[in-house]
Amino acid sequence: MLAAAALAQASQVFAPLAAAIFIIAVVWPIQRRLQWWMPKLVALAITIIITVTVCFALASLAAWGFGRVGHSLLADLARYQAFYEATVTWLDGHGVSVAALWAEHFNVGWLLRATQYVTGRLNTTLTFWVIALVYVMLGLLEVDDIWRRIKRLENRAAAAVLLEGGAATAAKLRWFLMVRTLMSAVTGLLVGAFAWITGLPFALEWGVIAFVLNYIPFIGPFIATLFPTLLAMTQFESWPAVFGLFVCLNIIQFAVGSYVEPRVAGTMLSISPVVVLFAIFFWTFLWGLFGTFIGVPITLAILTFCAAHPSSRWIAELLGGSDQVKPSEL
Repeated sequence: MLAAAALAQASQVFAPLAAAIFIIAVVWPIQRRLQWWMPKLVALAITIIITVTVCFALASLAAWGFGRVGHSLLADLARYQAFYEATVTWLDGHGVSVAALWAEHFNVGWLLRATQYVTGRLNTTLTFWVIALVYVMLGLLEVDDIWRRIKRLENRAAAAVLLEGGAATAAKLRWFLMVRTLMSAVTGLLVGAFAWITGLPFALEWGVIAFVLNYIPFIGPFIATLFPTLLAMTQFESWPAVFGLFVCLNIIQFAVGSYVEPRVAGTMLSISPVVVLFAIFFWTFLWGLFGTFIGVPITLAILTFCAAHPSSRWIAELLGGSDQVKPSEL
């Protein structure tokens, strides 16, 4: 509990560091290969440019998709106004006063607080990634030195655990990201195709949004199905059709995330579903949205290091799901 409290209170220090370690584990093979035939600093610059470009491309795809949908919503306000009035009339007829709820919760003070919160989150996010990028640059320069210092440790058992667990963790994190990217692409294609078949506008945009948000476990797929459903409320005249679209989109997300992805990942990333869900909620509670994304990789790293030592291997075998792969087998 004390460790969790410390992680939560010092999230501005530990969260960027965890992000940097994850990124270093993923991009280190690029840095290492480039260092073979060019100076280390030049290789570092190229690696950082590639990393920033990929991250910026993913953010731009999400912004493009939501931007396209948002512009259409603004251009079609009359239809949404009519839908809102019809909903208010129906709720009033069933004893629910929407006007009172709006007056109580959605006032000028609430709008100002929401604006301040969003502005603060944007500033915090920008600071977070700047710090993480600095960690990445410094960390990539010291990977080889840290590796040599670990090898020189007098405690050979500790050195073996760190070397074996570190290599296995990095391999698992790279495999995790590759599988997640592949499954995100499959999810995006299926969501876009389904939206196109059902006649839902912005099929391409919904596919792109589903692809990007699928990197965030549980919460991302839910958002990727919620927004198309909200749009369908004004496009389809039948509530069963809206409900059916919501159900089918969730079936796509569930089938890919809970059936296809575990079989593609194989036993290398075998981990109990209960542990996955707990890790997502636990790290989200500690570090917010970033914890939602990084929770599973952190849990993979912990279980991998547990499997590297005989005294803690039982933890990996208990929580790692069936057929947990030992670091020595990678």
